[in-house]
Amino acid sequence: MATRAADHVFVDTNVLVYAQTTSSPLHPAATARLQSLVAAGHPLWISRQIMREYLAAMSRPGTLTSPPTMATLVKNVQDFEKQFNVAEDGPTVTGSLLSLLLAVACSGKQVHDANIVATMLAQGITRLLTHNTSDFSRFHAWISVIPVV
Repeated sequence: MATRAADHVFVDTNVLVYAQTTSSPLHPAATARLQSLVAAGHPLWISRQIMREYLAAMSRPGTLTSPPTMATLVKNVQDFEKQFNVAEDGPTVTGSLLSLLLAVACSGKQVHDANIVATMLAQGITRLLTHNTSDFSRFHAWISVIPVV
């Protein structure tokens, strides 16, 4: 069966972090949600931004009691490139981002969230899997959020 863009799901950084961190209380929920989406035939997407955010979050001192080595994190990202569709950033994403920033009140770190939405829109993806549902509530006119739990 052919999939429609509406069937595609964009995966936020926090989902990847929880799925890779077995000690996280959200690990079972993140892995189960990812597995159920794949089993239901939903193509999953990430972006280069998500991969950078993953590397930053997982290597940040104090985030994990025993952070993985950078070699492990690099391998994880290489695996993500095989497991997920990867959305590239470019002029279309920038144009979408600038339009969103004029339409929705965002500043500081919220611009990163706006860029995720801009990347989704450039790909025609309207569903986002995230644990941080409130971070994306300002974009409800453009996307729907799938909570991890």
